[in-house]
Amino acid sequence: MEVLQRTANRGSISTGYDIDNSLKLEADDSQYIDDRHYTAGNRKKLTISFWFKRTELGQTQMPYEQSALQARIYLRSTDDLYITAYDAGGWTIITNRLFRDPSAWYHCVFQLDTTQSTAADRMKLWINGQQETSFSSASYPTQNADTFFNTNQSAKVGGGGAGLYFSGYMSEFFFIDDQALQASDFGEYDSDSGIWIPKEYDGTFGGQSYYLEFKNASNLADRSDGLSNGVSLSVQNITSADQATDTPTNNFATWQALTGQPYPVIRNGATHYNLSGQVGWYSNVGSIAFTKGKWYAEFRLGSGITNMMAGVSQVESEQSWNNTHLGGVANSTAYTMGFYNANGNVYTDNGSTAWDSSFPAGTIIMVAVDYKTSGVVSLYFGTNGTWANSSNPETGANNFDMNSGSPLPNNLAISFAASPYNNGGNAEANFGGFSGFSIASGNSDANGYGTFEYAPPSGYYALCTKNLAEYG
Repeated sequence: MEVLQRTANRGSISTGYDIDNSLKLEADDSQYIDDRHYTAGNRKKLTISFWFKRTELGQTQMPYEQSALQARIYLRSTDDLYITAYDAGGWTIITNRLFRDPSAWYHCVFQLDTTQSTAADRMKLWINGQQETSFSSASYPTQNADTFFNTNQSAKVGGGGAGLYFSGYMSEFFFIDDQALQASDFGEYDSDSGIWIPKEYDGTFGGQSYYLEFKNASNLADRSDGLSNGVSLSVQNITSADQATDTPTNNFATWQALTGQPYPVIRNGATHYNLSGQVGWYSNVGSIAFTKGKWYAEFRLGSGITNMMAGVSQVESEQSWNNTHLGGVANSTAYTMGFYNANGNVYTDNGSTAWDSSFPAGTIIMVAVDYKTSGVVSLYFGTNGTWANSSNPETGANNFDMNSGSPLPNNLAISFAASPYNNGGNAEANFGGFSGFSIASGNSDANGYGTFEYAPPSGYYALCTKNLAEYG
């Protein structure tokens, strides 16, 4: 049977090889892993393989750099991928492919082998298993040339010179010295879904090779290859809080960077949503929508906030969100609902209902959503571990039904959402894969997925692709 090959990893993953952790990187915080090569390796032949998920688009960011910008892999402000092996003036490939899906994991494999007689074989690139052959610009090293990759100069994983750091998640980083490998050494197409997925690397390490799994929270530069080969790795501006469970084998929701809004600043692994002093209400949704199932998420009112709503929204209404809050979208066909911190009311398209008392900055808002197969969506809101209005998601007591309990039209897709107001108001989210705020006590759902401040109600789950495959 022919398998449809999909080149974006957004969906549920069916594989015997699971990746537990990733590293969250934020460009504004100058986060990277310092790679000190005290001895040069093979500068003619090597392979770099890693998975990445973007959280900020339209910016020049660098997942890998060595030799003071002479050799680098980076995403330009035009969202294409640029690789150069010898400064900015030569030995460069630039993709026609654009990387503009912040809900997807991408797998990048770069092969360098200047011993090849054919110029185009000296630098090869695969994205999600597909070899890139269409470039807006391509100039290749001369045969047997020594490039600036694998010199004895320092390198950066997740960052580069001139402040060009990477914002997003990174997983399964391999630097393989003296071997020209390809995508199939690190991944494969799932036989059921056609999605490109990771597989366990069963090859060898040697020379200046290293492998980062980001499993050790106390040292996220800890190597998994077991080698001691003159390569020293250390974290820079990274702490244990930057470890995430959002991975290529279990993709979690984050804030959506593609909402068409002109002002919000999305940062910190796409869990922090800020208006930067803009006047008005501006909403945002999670990157994963659903049409059935029971789901749980948490939101926190950041310091200095004056007004915020947390709840859910019809995904299709997102373009109508300028200067509107949840429940106030100027669209008669929109379905939104928000729990308002200033008065504790629940707002919908049809008005507001008193539900709880007001709550201050620093409060963690709990939202549980039950999207029933009958097309009815019941919501439950709470703060700091207590469900409001004596409601109980586990028993269904005192729920609040979207659209007054009427069935929603055509299996309407909705997602978690939040609306901050001006004066630097921000919405910090925790969908389970990485938290925008500090977690004092880690709680997971019944499947063991997600890390939350408060335990998800029984029968409710973190919004991630493994749970979606089972309940969504």
